[in-house]
Amino acid sequence: MSEGTVFLKSVTEKLKHKIEEVNVSISQGQKEIEGMHEYYWENYTEMDQYGYENFDNQQALLHQVNANQELLVMKHRLEKMLDAPFFGRVDFLFEGEDTPESFYIGIGNFAPKAGQIPLIYDWRAPVSSLFYDFDQGPAFYEAPGGRMDGEVCSKWQYKIRRGRMVYEFESDMKIDDEILKEELGSNSDVQLKNIIRTIQKEQNAIIRNTKDRILVIQGAAGSGKTSVALHRIAYLLYHDRAHLKSSNILILSPNSVFADYISHILPELGEENIQEMSFDLFAYRELRDTVSDCEDRYDQIERNLAFPGMEDRVHQKQSAAFIGEVEMFLAGLEDKLMNFTDVEYRGFFKTESELVNLFYFKFQDIPLLSRMEAVTEYFIDEYETLCNCTLSDEDRIGLEQKFEKMYETRDLYVLYNRLLEEAGYMPLPDVPYEKRTLPYEDVFPMLYLKYRLHSRNIHKNIKHLVIDEMQDYSYLQYEILRELFPCKMTILGDRAQTMEGEIRDVTTFLPKIFGKKIRRIEMKKSYRNTVEIAEYSNRLTGISDIELFSRHGKEVEEETFSDMEAALKKMLANLKLSDEEYETAAVITMTEQEAQKAYAFLKTQGEDVSYIDRNSSSFRRGLTVTTFYLAKGLEFDQVFGLCRKEKTPLFTQAEYICATRALHELYMYTI
Repeated sequence: MSEGTVFLKSVTEKLKHKIEEVNVSISQGQKEIEGMHEYYWENYTEMDQYGYENFDNQQALLHQVNANQELLVMKHRLEKMLDAPFFGRVDFLFEGEDTPESFYIGIGNFAPKAGQIPLIYDWRAPVSSLFYDFDQGPAFYEAPGGRMDGEVCSKWQYKIRRGRMVYEFESDMKIDDEILKEELGSNSDVQLKNIIRTIQKEQNAIIRNTKDRILVIQGAAGSGKTSVALHRIAYLLYHDRAHLKSSNILILSPNSVFADYISHILPELGEENIQEMSFDLFAYRELRDTVSDCEDRYDQIERNLAFPGMEDRVHQKQSAAFIGEVEMFLAGLEDKLMNFTDVEYRGFFKTESELVNLFYFKFQDIPLLSRMEAVTEYFIDEYETLCNCTLSDEDRIGLEQKFEKMYETRDLYVLYNRLLEEAGYMPLPDVPYEKRTLPYEDVFPMLYLKYRLHSRNIHKNIKHLVIDEMQDYSYLQYEILRELFPCKMTILGDRAQTMEGEIRDVTTFLPKIFGKKIRRIEMKKSYRNTVEIAEYSNRLTGISDIELFSRHGKEVEEETFSDMEAALKKMLANLKLSDEEYETAAVITMTEQEAQKAYAFLKTQGEDVSYIDRNSSSFRRGLTVTTFYLAKGLEFDQVFGLCRKEKTPLFTQAEYICATRALHELYMYTI
């Protein structure tokens, strides 16, 4: 029996024993909780009048509930480890020692008793960097007490499934290419895979980066940038538990399907899941008091596909130049918006000139539409102090309304229209609230104006922001994000996957917004697609500087059809969904209308097919129909692209995004 198998048997027994101990502790804790509840209900009427005993009982109960919750989390982690306790081992000879020490590496730390040396080390532990960063020979790692030098004598890699050893071998290479090929060559899942068994040296440097406040990752399609960013978050949570919790981290994701696709990664790595948000949805909620509805980004993409010339107008309203237009408008608005009058309340008096002085000098740093609130509070505080009284809510509301009437208007929609007219744009329709639908191109310009006119909430609870698909955010959107989230950030994306007619590199202007200390890292090696698919995809957009992982497969098939039905019938003939072949396949269209038509036809053919639209929140195994812009970030074993004969720049981008979704087989059908 090999050394790895012997260790697996030993550590499995210890894990099972530990789980039994935890189960006993959970059971005892539950009895304690039940006893506390019983004691409270039997005795609460006799507890002391000041409530000290009641408070002590509540605190003890809370402490026990929290302790049990922690035990349940530990039990879940240990049960997960039973499936595959470790995946690697490094034998390290410390400088000055005679015998190497073996470190087994897994998804989490495990020691049979608290305070004992771990039998298995968490992949994020300092010593685990030896496994990812060094071949045999001189090596070091940064321990809490300082740098530890020595030599890697050997490295082993293991695959364990359901507690059984599948294979083990000694590896001279960092992460053996055969293992990587097997991982990458396996079928797609409906969830993103964690990559702890195959983290590459360049990826490990990003994951373990704790120094840079703003880290920008420019990664080629299939380079693993999203996985790396999530593993980095898991690493940061592990190393800074005193200051950083899951609730302090927010991911901006493109849509709910993608959010679901990545949602299991952190729990799988031993951490709680983190908050996820669509920036579009956030903006709509912020503007709900001004407009009844907003278009979303997908409406804009559909419009750009139909009318290519409209992209320029959108860019202009999201540019640094437009921000300058807003600032000029605001400077003029200071005088135009106000009609000051004297205010008298029960003999207490403020003249027009006194109010002007308060508004323009004392409270000049407060945004314009929130400034009169400060003047009102000042007036009320002064009155209450002089009269030694407190105003009723009714009187307070009456005064607030009196001061608010000094604004010529407070309607953001009206003010935004004036801005558009001054800047030379067509204004929005002059309609009542219930008929106001905001075009997508105006959503973030209006939100920016709102934040410049009103006091806003800065999200101080968020200590780390992850922005995915960075190429899809405009200059204006980054300005808003900088104001809302003054925290550390991981910003990632691929300039080649922009959903516009031309490639846009946001890294050229990010330093102007976030400062020059941005750390920019490029990930040029693509792992997702076969060489055949990757080379085909790169030819579509003229990309030539991508390094391809050497995994070969079927050549890309291109064919032209007279109509969609003929193309879909050919697709069904090439579909390979079964237990022995592939698990996921996608028909990817250019527009929503085409996706709906393809889905309807496949249903008439009796196919078990799912449809992803902008309201979907998950996707499942089997055949999926969706548009290129909703498929972005996902991957499928087989992809069937339904392309247009006309090749506008935006349709070419759409084809590129479509092609890079394929893991093993790609069929590009032109209608």
